[in-house]
Amino acid sequence: MKHAFACAAAMAALFTASAASAQDADVAFNVGVFNDYVFRGFSQTNEDPAIQGGVDLTAGSFYAGAWASNVDFGDDTDAEVDIYGGFRTEAAGYALDFGVVGYFYVNAPGGADYDYVEFKAAASRAIGPVTAGAVVYYSPDFFGLDEEATYVEGNLAWAFADKWAASGALGYQALDVNEDYTTWNAGVTYTLVEGLGLDVRYFDTDVDGPLSEDRIVGSLKYSF
Repeated sequence: MKHAFACAAAMAALFTASAASAQDADVAFNVGVFNDYVFRGFSQTNEDPAIQGGVDLTAGSFYAGAWASNVDFGDDTDAEVDIYGGFRTEAAGYALDFGVVGYFYVNAPGGADYDYVEFKAAASRAIGPVTAGAVVYYSPDFFGLDEEATYVEGNLAWAFADKWAASGALGYQALDVNEDYTTWNAGVTYTLVEGLGLDVRYFDTDVDGPLSEDRIVGSLKYSF
């Protein structure tokens, strides 16, 4: 419950700020199908397919949104619902993004302590068709058994041809109870028509286990 209150307070502040720029408000939706839902190198659906969707509101430099996916943790948990918001700006040629994300799990068993909040700081810079970035997420009370947790990632994207883009990321998840680990991914995205993209991506980690082993994930996502 404390996570819900913290995230609700942050969202209220963001929506209040966004209201000041209501004349610039823009709403976008997205929906996608995946043969697996992988989050930081771990399957969240027990290697089964996922259907995901979300809505985003942008008002000036402020943004807020919600997103959901089915999950399978081997218990009664049915879905993950994320609520997020933040502020985007630019400085010295870099795009900056500061935000907060609340992760909430539907029908999670009592005492599981799955819900948590992360604070985000990201920076990226585009040079021609190449964009390089870095992001840090910090949670004071992370998913499950862990308390403090920090995730750091570097990422790179390259629009190498019309309708084609390649991208990859290398991340490090620091945990205070479970073992720290490294994760990485690389893939190619092809734009079929405006708003509709096909992505094929390789994921892996340095953790031994059936849900963290290397895998290829294909997805089809539509944004409108």
